Amino acid sequence: MLDVRRLRLLRELARRGTIAAVAQALSFSPSAVSQQLSVLEREAGLPLLERTGRTVRLTPAAQNLVRHADAVLERLERADADLAEARSGLAGALRIGAFPTATRAIVPAALVHLARRHPGLEPMVSETDPAAVAHALRAGDLDVALVHEYDLVPEPPEPGLATRPLYGEAMYLAGPAPATAADPGSFPGAADPGAPPAGGPGQDAVLRAHRDDPWITATPGTLCHAMTVRACRAAGFTPRVRHQVDEFATVLALVAVGQGVAVVPQLGVTGPTGPGVSLVRLHMERRTKIAFRSGAGAHPAVAAFTAALRAAVPPDLAAARAES
Repeated sequence: MLDVRRLRLLRELARRGTIAAVAQALSFSPSAVSQQLSVLEREAGLPLLERTGRTVRLTPAAQNLVRHADAVLERLERADADLAEARSGLAGALRIGAFPTATRAIVPAALVHLARRHPGLEPMVSETDPAAVAHALRAGDLDVALVHEYDLVPEPPEPGLATRPLYGEAMYLAGPAPATAADPGSFPGAADPGAPPAGGPGQDAVLRAHRDDPWITATPGTLCHAMTVRACRAAGFTPRVRHQVDEFATVLALVAVGQGVAVVPQLGVTGPTGPGVSLVRLHMERRTKIAFRSGAGAHPAVAAFTAALRAAVPPDLAAARAES
């Protein structure tokens, strides 16, 4: 009989690539992971790993077994959801991952909504970059998370995970405000998320106008960094990056003092900030989704937090959410 815990280790090896990465993610020693996989091979009755020096590769039989592991683990999530629904009242920890702008703009109101309806739940929020969410969910470090994707950086399918759309938001090119602006402390376009975007070739023209300027991007390896680089390359140039900053308020502060230009999302420009910044809406969107392990969507705690998130979406994002 195959052991589910060992199947989980095999699936993580398929996703992470090395035994060392699996061990680090699941808080095992590499030798313990290797031993458990060797036991799984004996249970399966045929080789699952091809070892070449310090590297391992899954055999075709192992790759097929991983597909079965995905189905088995999804079924277990559904079973856990059924058991949770049969209990009276929701209680216990709910581990939530969210990226910074959502943590600030969406999550607090959602937590208030959740506490009113399910006081026995103990939500535990961790700021998590969307690129790290898949591993954290599969490893059991998170129960539910917010992830995002951009038009130019679509979210690839993640085996073992499911998502549901939450909202969409506009994207802006943040640059220096014209010296003749009537109100240099305002942000043209930021107060009107429904204003028409530059659109089509106009967007490329907006970006190309700043091809020789220094750029401010998020740190490499993040979706936000990839979005800016791809948008500029689609417009025919590679941005000359001067600063790498993940927090959008800081990005706008740098733009305001002439340190560069940046592409920022709608939630990154809410509220007043320093003078000297002009926003031009682009023909792009960032879409936020709720992510969880496959089969866990019906879990009462996940469903309750999903409902709380939907209730917390600001009105100016509701239309975009409905269209996503």
